[in-house]
Amino acid sequence: MENNAIEFGDAGGSSSPPSEVVKTVVLVGRTSNGKSATGNSILGRRAFKSMLRTTSVTSTCEMHTTLLENGHNLVVIDTPGLFDCSAKPEFIGREIAKCINLAKDGIHAILLVASVRTRFSTKEKASVLMLQAFFGANIIDHMIVVFTCGDDLEENEETLYDFLDSDCDQHLKETLRMCGNRCVLFNNKTKDEVQKSEQLKQLLALVNAGVDKNGGKPYISKQFVELKTGAKSQFFYDAPAAKVNPEEEEFKFEELQKSYDEHLKRITETVDLKLKECSDKLAQQIAELKLKESSDKIAQQIAERENIRLKAEIVTLSAQLKSDDKPQIVVESSNAWRTSCSTICSDEIKR
Repeated sequence: MENNAIEFGDAGGSSSPPSEVVKTVVLVGRTSNGKSATGNSILGRRAFKSMLRTTSVTSTCEMHTTLLENGHNLVVIDTPGLFDCSAKPEFIGREIAKCINLAKDGIHAILLVASVRTRFSTKEKASVLMLQAFFGANIIDHMIVVFTCGDDLEENEETLYDFLDSDCDQHLKETLRMCGNRCVLFNNKTKDEVQKSEQLKQLLALVNAGVDKNGGKPYISKQFVELKTGAKSQFFYDAPAAKVNPEEEEFKFEELQKSYDEHLKRITETVDLKLKECSDKLAQQIAELKLKESSDKIAQQIAERENIRLKAEIVTLSAQLKSDDKPQIVVESSNAWRTSCSTICSDEIKR
């Protein structure tokens, strides 16, 4: 069977792509949601290590590239729970720096990977807030929600829209609204080549539509510019252009190491601050959501009590009406009896 993606090269961007048209997508999301498996489905081959685990299999940012049928190169970057709230600032800072360096020319799409097997929790909401905190509010314009475990829905003969209609909580609704309802369902277990091709086409259509909507340009933040012009990118991947003597090479390495450490320290401090801001903002949003839910619940309880009270009043009023009818009937009967008696007596007197 024909594959929908033509492979070339391997990880780390070591291979030069045969086409100059490159699009970069970054996989983010909670650990165990299937980021690596989704990356493999996009690439059309098993490039990222993917296993069924509750802990992250990916330990650092990785990049693989594939050549699509249209001749365009697609760069896929997998992240190791980059925006998990439990991750330490040093780790997040280092991986953000590496992720930005891998996507030197910018990000065309952020793929927020969520599973239909688990509820869209506050952790996913926190991921969205942290994305905006680190890369700017406009990063949401480049975000697509990729739902995994499509095989589960297929077994139940459900579509993605059935799932969203029946199990879409407030956090998920808000996230989808923010990203313009751009979402797609992936079955990473399917062996059906037609299905593989179709789900990839749906995703790429969303990526291309997002790029077109944003003027055909990838998302580039201040961090991108800073790293592109700094020595950090050289420290990560650039090889020496020419041989130098050991002393010069050691000096250069020390200078790059110093630059890297200083830059990483600044990023870590920024990450620490952003984490606190995100935590406070998320706590505020959760409190507002709980307050709204509480208000709705109280309003519902008041309505139910009012309904019960009205029903009780109706029953009481109905009973009173029935009770008021009886004396009237008795009075009318008594008057009729008296009239009858008077008539009889009158007739007797006349006789």
